[in-house]
Amino acid sequence: MTETPAPRPGEIFNRAVEEGKRRLDQSLLELISTSFIAGFTIVFGIVALGIVEAIVQPHFGEIAKITGALAFGVGLVFLVVGRTELFNENFFDPVAAAADRSGSWMLSSLFRLWVITLVFNLLGGGLFALIFSVRGALPPGTGEALTAFAEETAHQGASAWFASAIAGGVLVSLLSFLLVAVNSVRTRATLAYVVGFLLALGPFNHVVVTALHVFFGILFGANISFGTLAVMIAVVTIGNFVGGLGLVTLTHITQAMGARESGE
Repeated sequence: MTETPAPRPGEIFNRAVEEGKRRLDQSLLELISTSFIAGFTIVFGIVALGIVEAIVQPHFGEIAKITGALAFGVGLVFLVVGRTELFNENFFDPVAAAADRSGSWMLSSLFRLWVITLVFNLLGGGLFALIFSVRGALPPGTGEALTAFAEETAHQGASAWFASAIAGGVLVSLLSFLLVAVNSVRTRATLAYVVGFLLALGPFNHVVVTALHVFFGILFGANISFGTLAVMIAVVTIGNFVGGLGLVTLTHITQAMGARESGE
């Protein structure tokens, strides 16, 4: 069986442009729907993490964090295979499409995509968090595991949120770049799982995942105000932009465009 050669940087850029055009050209209803779906889909990863940690922690202590991260990775697989719209994962492709269009950076289209994605990721995820917070909906101990994470994160402070969010933005935007560099669904799913595992293992802040995780904690009684949650969302969003857009997206696009111009 002949192995498919890895695409060159210029080819990766061309693929990203096509996918970016598709994302930017979505109707308002389609964008809202796919963003909403992504929001509640990622909640299953958060819930899986909480369930596994609650089961493993009493017997194996800190090993629970590793097993929880392994469980969370499934959430990103669902997102990627389902081709839903997750904030920060939709940086590389749309920006590539904008960079490819001479005379315009399509700032209004990018702003529309990112704002709607973020808002409806949070709404979809928040709705399912409310559903799962109903007494008895989750196994015993899950709420306590989610609360512990929420309180630990909330008490880190803005500088730690921001630094962790840069790393989280890098990871998720790197996933977007890698996905257009591979051909098979199996490889895409594997990449998504690995990035999901690393994201949860840190844990590194991604605004949607972190906000929903902390929201879970509030619902289960964590001593965290909604004001703190709002500040956290703002700080982590900025950090995700710095890491995802500044460190990954723009540098990879510069590399790919240069390679394409040189014929690679």
